[in-house]
Amino acid sequence: MTIAPALIERLRGALDAQRALALFRRAIAAPSVTGAEAAFAGLLADELTAIGAEQVTLTDFAPGRPNVRGILRGATAGPRVLLTGHTDTVHVRGWAERWRGAERENPFGGALVDGAIWGRGSGDLKAGICTTISAARLLRDARIPLAGEILFAFVGDEESGEPGSGVSAGMKALVADIRGGAAPWPDIAIYVEPTQLNIYAAQMGFLICDITVTGRSAYFGVPELGVDALKASHSFLSALFAHSAALEARSPHPLVGRPFVLVTALSGGGYIAVPGECRISLILKLTPGESLDEAVRGLEQAVRGAPVDPAIAIAFDYPAGRDHRFGGTPTETSPSLPFVRLLAECIQAVRPDRGKIEGAPYWSEAPFLIGQLGVPTVYCAPGDIRNCHTLEEHVELQEYFDGIVAFAAFLARIGELERSEIQLARRAAT
Repeated sequence: MTIAPALIERLRGALDAQRALALFRRAIAAPSVTGAEAAFAGLLADELTAIGAEQVTLTDFAPGRPNVRGILRGATAGPRVLLTGHTDTVHVRGWAERWRGAERENPFGGALVDGAIWGRGSGDLKAGICTTISAARLLRDARIPLAGEILFAFVGDEESGEPGSGVSAGMKALVADIRGGAAPWPDIAIYVEPTQLNIYAAQMGFLICDITVTGRSAYFGVPELGVDALKASHSFLSALFAHSAALEARSPHPLVGRPFVLVTALSGGGYIAVPGECRISLILKLTPGESLDEAVRGLEQAVRGAPVDPAIAIAFDYPAGRDHRFGGTPTETSPSLPFVRLLAECIQAVRPDRGKIEGAPYWSEAPFLIGQLGVPTVYCAPGDIRNCHTLEEHVELQEYFDGIVAFAAFLARIGELERSEIQLARRAAT
């Protein structure tokens, strides 16, 4: 599909940049650290109503923690496109101290500095959410009819790090609503994690494992009475490093690279005594096509094969279950699918240096849509994941405006996707 320059110029001319910027700043000004998403969710519900969305709902997935949904119907029949992302952000600890006395001191201030908007959640992922709403508004302002439907669904609880949360409870509730008929079933989906307006068609999978190594403590003067858990942990670490090397020797995935094990923490021991207990924490990366169950079996087999005192006991815990009880599954959507090609062409018509097909260097919630609903999904939005979760989080303002125009162009053209192409995409996802 060729994107006519006249369409891009028409959209650029109709964009109310100040209104789009004001929305972005209001979004940042609504704190939504995981567990406290309600205020931002309410803001989004109001914005969806303002652009003419129907069936706008705030539905709690946990007490006081709502998801937001709405439907924007086109003038004619066409595909259902789900635009989705998470409303929660990571914490702001250390932000004010880092920027004390500067324009950026308030993490929720949305300061405009050096051509970028700064603040917690700016990249991850309020720029993406505001892009979708502003793009829909731009279509209306440019008097370009929509063919099909835009399904907006913004969910909480994606970010981990806050106690008792961060298990994708919001996305799980959305999937249950779609399966149960309470929400429409999408044909295709874009999840607005930051990609710098490239298209992430594949993503890594992961598991987090805590290994507890238990021996027997004893006074240092009679170490023969103890069983040294720290010494055993050294052997287990060697086994983990060897296991990672074996994983890394595999052929890389073209978009996601190689799997590996990264040991993230080691703790244990005490004062002038044989260490009776140690704990090893790690994260294991998987690539598309790999099984979490098989990854767990391989990991545990490698650890149990390490030479240690037979009196040593080991226990494995997997605390970060997402779409799978052990963690998050890796997924991919074929870059050759028509909707992916159309999205890439729309972005390139606005920003010739963007719209590249790449792999996500993170895990997010697309596997729920791909694996449980059979909905082909990619990640795409303004923002740079490399500064997200940091005290440097910001989004280039021009990239945000370009994203609005590119998304609007995509939505203006989705009616040209044939039903057979949508069905092909659904089959590819399943």
